[in-house]
Formats: sequence, C-alpha cells, structure tokens
Amino acid sequence: MSQTTKPAKRGRRTIARHGELKSPHPLAFLLKVVGIIVAVGLVSGAGVAAYAAYDITTSFTEASVDLDGQEAVPPDIGAIEGGVNLLVAGTDECLPEFAAYFGDRCTGADSEGELNDVNLLVHISDAPRRVTVISFPRDLMAPVPSCTAEDGSETGGASKQQINSVFEEGGLNCVVKTVSQLSGLNIPFAAKVNFGGVINITDAIGGVEVCIGNGGIRDFYTGIDWPAGNRTVQGIEALQFLRTRHGLENGSDLARISNQQQYMSRLARKLVSEEVLTNPATLLKLATTAVDNTTPSKSLTNPLTLVQIALAVKSVPFDEIVFVQYPVTDDPADSNRVVPDYEAADQLWAALAANQPIVLTSDPNVGGGVITADPPADAATPDPAATPGATEAPAEAPVELDIPGQSAAQNTCSAGNLSG
Repeated sequence: MSQTTKPAKRGRRTIARHGELKSPHPLAFLLKVVGIIVAVGLVSGAGVAAYAAYDITTSFTEASVDLDGQEAVPPDIGAIEGGVNLLVAGTDECLPEFAAYFGDRCTGADSEGELNDVNLLVHISDAPRRVTVISFPRDLMAPVPSCTAEDGSETGGASKQQINSVFEEGGLNCVVKTVSQLSGLNIPFAAKVNFGGVINITDAIGGVEVCIGNGGIRDFYTGIDWPAGNRTVQGIEALQFLRTRHGLENGSDLARISNQQQYMSRLARKLVSEEVLTNPATLLKLATTAVDNTTPSKSLTNPLTLVQIALAVKSVPFDEIVFVQYPVTDDPADSNRVVPDYEAADQLWAALAANQPIVLTSDPNVGGGVITADPPADAATPDPAATPGATEAPAEAPVELDIPGQSAAQNTCSAGNLSG
C-alpha cells in the first residue's frame, strides 16, 4: 500500500464538520439528504421494499456493481452471522434536470468527476433486532486499501486519503472496501445514490415535519426566514433546512450535523406512519423514486433480499434506531480535516458485535445545532402494543457512548439563531 497522503480530487476544498469554517458547496448537503432517505427507508419497514420488489428487477440490476472479496450471500439474511451490514454512498453526480440549482458545479470546470460525499453504514443486528446508522464525514482522512476499479484496473491504495475521493478513484466497490477495513465489518450489501431524487422523494411522502426552536431561523445563504414552531418541509425547503449552518445558534458545521439528525429521526417516524404505510399510491411513488436514483451491488438486486431486509427491521422500536457520527478528532496535519478516533470507534464496534443497546451520553444541547424538546403529547408515554415498531424492552444492559447522535425516538428542535 502506498504511504503517501492523497488529497481530494478536482481541487475541491472539503470542510471539517467541527469548525466554524466556510460552508461547503450546497451539493454536499443535498447528497446527505438522499443518503439519509435511502438509509432510513431501508430501515423503517417492509412496505416500500414489498411494493418495489417485483417491479425493479430490470431497471435496478442493469448497472449493479460487483463487490471485491465477498462470499456468496446466503438466500436467507438471517443466516448472516453478526447481523446485516449495508453501505449507502451518495455521490455528486450532476444530473441535467437539476443543473440549474448548482451553478458552476454542473456547468463549469468542476462539472466532471464524481465524489462520494455521503457514506452511511447501516447495521441491522441479530435478534433482538436493532438498527445503527453510522455516518462517515466526507473530510475524514483514513487508510484506503487497494481494490478493483469499475474498469477492472487495480488502485494503489494509500495510508491516508480523504474518504470522499475513493469513489472517483475506484467506484462503489472501493468505498465498501474502505469502510469495511475501517470498521472491521463484512459489508455484503451496498448502494450508490445520486442527489437528484431528494426533491421528488420528499414530495412523494408529503414532506417531513421539523421543529424550529428558539425564535426561528434566518439564513441569507440558504434563503431561510422561518419562525419558531413546527414546519413541514418538502422539495427545495428540505434542502434549505439540511443546508443551513448560519441559521443555527453557533453557526458551526457540527451544529448543522445535529440539525440533520433531527431530520433523520423525524423522517424515520414519517416513513413508518399510517400516512405513508397505509397509502398504496404513496408507497409505490416512494419506491419508484428511490429505485430510480439507486445503483445497487449485485448482492442487493434480489427482490426477496430487499423484502427480507425490510422485514428484519419492521418491529424495531424507535429508541433502538440510532444515528451516530463516526468518532473523529482533529487532523494534526490539517485543521480542516479529521482523522479516526480509534479508541471511541472501538467502543462502537464492540457494542455492535455484542448487540448491546446503545445510549448516547453526549448532550445534544451543547453543540448549538439542536435543543431538546418535549415529546409530542400523543407520544409521551407510548403504548408498546400500539406504537409502530415497538417491542418489549430489551433485557441487555445498555452501553453508554459519548459520541454525537440521537435515536429516532428523541425529539429535538433546531437551535435557531433568532431570539424568542
């Protein structure tokens, strides 16, 4: 493996998630929305996969990708020891129908190439089923193994390379291999998504209701001027909400990630609500839109596999669906980059291996991105028999992790930058 450090390609300046730095191109945040939607959709219930399964065989398999060094996937995902792992990579592919939104990215010198700006690892544990979605920051500097690129050539790998440059160098297979090496987990399933579907997908489900806290959000850069309170965002408003940094209390990139986690948890609840799951037309539209924007690994093209993955998580309670950021620390060589916090990450991987319930002890209020809120009146004391996805409380002792994130059961609001 090469011992050189490789920069991100195309001369793009990527930005650390933890600092009050220049905002990255809005495209990166649109990609995150799409990645979140695909990941949450896959872990939220059986409805979408069941509707899509027998209608996607041709379109879904045409551009499917082989994964290096993977053993044959058993016909029953329950036979996969240690749980099921799925990687979702979001790339900055520039689609003509959305070019007008992104200026130079789609028309100038920056319009060529494709970076994986979103990298989500979805872990579905063995019985009892739990779901953990781990987000790897785009500016993470990490070891990259050699792998087989889409044209059949072998990449050299590097001891330290920015993770969002891996797709452009070697495709989805290389991204999977990099995250597999970083996590120590076998990843038999993967999907690449482009950014074009976010507006259509949020429209397909009628939008997502988010909560705006403090006195509201005003952000010149994203065009937001919204009062405090609940607001249903869809289409371009969903993109504006997920992009905003200057509209949050401390204006940092870390704050923006916390705000995005609010959206993730509320999206999970929307996807398993009666409004979506009991509406065949909505399910079909959502499934079709998601499929049209996804390139899967060959292992994910079997319709029965999609249904099994969905069925595996249909009874997971919201407090057992946890969204976390991969633990990182400042890169001593570049303050605009981050490197793995291996000690904290080892605690996360150990919890997944032991299938322990995860409790995040980091205080979401201190990051300036969200503030905790009281749960809705109809969800304050849920009835396990009546709550979608609810099961009896697990007997296992939970493991406490001091890393950023929240569960789908937590209720937070944006920490707006306007006084109340």
